[in-house]
Amino acid sequence: MLSVIIPTLESERALATTLAALVTGAVDGLIREVIVVDGGSRDATAQVAEIAGCRIMASTASLGLRLHAAATGARGPWLLFLRPGITFEDNWTVDVRRFIETTEQSGRAGAAAGVFRRSRAASAPRPVLRTAAALLRTVLGRRTPEQGLLIATSFYASLGGHRADASDPETDLLRRLGRTRTTTLRSAAVIVEG
Repeated sequence: MLSVIIPTLESERALATTLAALVTGAVDGLIREVIVVDGGSRDATAQVAEIAGCRIMASTASLGLRLHAAATGARGPWLLFLRPGITFEDNWTVDVRRFIETTEQSGRAGAAAGVFRRSRAASAPRPVLRTAAALLRTVLGRRTPEQGLLIATSFYASLGGHRADASDPETDLLRRLGRTRTTTLRSAAVIVEG
């Protein structure tokens, strides 16, 4: 049902954290595959992905091109883009299933995407300015790549996917989706590392 796409670069520890959080989704049959899109790591990122049974796509192409290539080759009808270092609240699989079922039943799969609520692990210190900036983004309703992106493969394709020439292709895609086509799920993406 779901293809998870994780872009990495020197991300072995953060990737391990995220892959551990995805186990419940794999056990529940929600996750069909995990694709790690690596930008040329020299640490153990590839080994972590391989041990976890992920499909690995390594390239030094732009992030936008790598994400687009992974999405184009994904086997699931839904895509979940995550940054390494993200974990979830316990009920995340229920929220994802509910969003997918509701969106498909309403005929909006080609016009709606989902993001997780933002959260930060209690042990993760944060500078005051970054905290203020995050609060401002929340008030303004701006979505960030740290919230993940759940989107139907067909909708992703109709939007043209991630742009190769965008300086921040993840944020660019979220901007193009806009607030009206993006729903915030009840469960949170917890930023542990990154």
